[in-house]
Amino acid sequence: MNLRTFVMIAALVAPASLVAQQSEPQSPWSGKATLGYLATSGNTENSTLNTGFELGYKTGKWAHLVMASAVNASEDDSTTAEAYDLGWKSERNFTDNDFLFGRLDWRKDRFGGFDTQFSQTVGYGRRLIDADKHKLNAEIGAGARQSETQLGVTEDETVFRGGIDYKWLISETSQFRQDVTAEGGADNTYIESVTALSARVFGDVALVASYTIKHNTDVAPTLEETDTYTALSLEYSF
Repeated sequence: MNLRTFVMIAALVAPASLVAQQSEPQSPWSGKATLGYLATSGNTENSTLNTGFELGYKTGKWAHLVMASAVNASEDDSTTAEAYDLGWKSERNFTDNDFLFGRLDWRKDRFGGFDTQFSQTVGYGRRLIDADKHKLNAEIGAGARQSETQLGVTEDETVFRGGIDYKWLISETSQFRQDVTAEGGADNTYIESVTALSARVFGDVALVASYTIKHNTDVAPTLEETDTYTALSLEYSF
């Protein structure tokens, strides 16, 4: 085969190959799982475990996401932190930048200002920035929340919700993320901030350093209003 024939065949095959690659259906499923653990021994025995899981599904104008996470820490065989989060969110796009959402958020914190909080909210969201390296979304909505304090007192209230989430693709292997949400009601306002920096170490596995702040404005006098969590985890994306 001479060079001219090879070039002609390559010219014919390359577009067909490209079309085949473009026609490969993209999976509607996506997700990630995180795991972090730290143990120390000596004068004190400490251990910390944090886990998380997200699973998303997109079809047409709809997107659904289920989220779960857990934190557990102990010192000298005594538990010092124990918290769980579980959530569900559905979005329905009506333009390229605008969407409606509905979400359920359940939180339990054995040592926090509230033992449990369960909120149901609906609202409007907009993609303020949707570039290759920077993405910024904002949401506003309203709904209801049922809470139980550490003393067993229950609260039912209407809440207004606002949130922003920002992602910065620093490079092909590293990313910065900042999420802030607030739920305000007549009895209590809950604010959560998650700051995370991730760097891919191999394949689909990344090392993630995160700092989480959870704040309740109205808690029992003997409890702190703010809880913070610092974590170093491995994250697998799929």
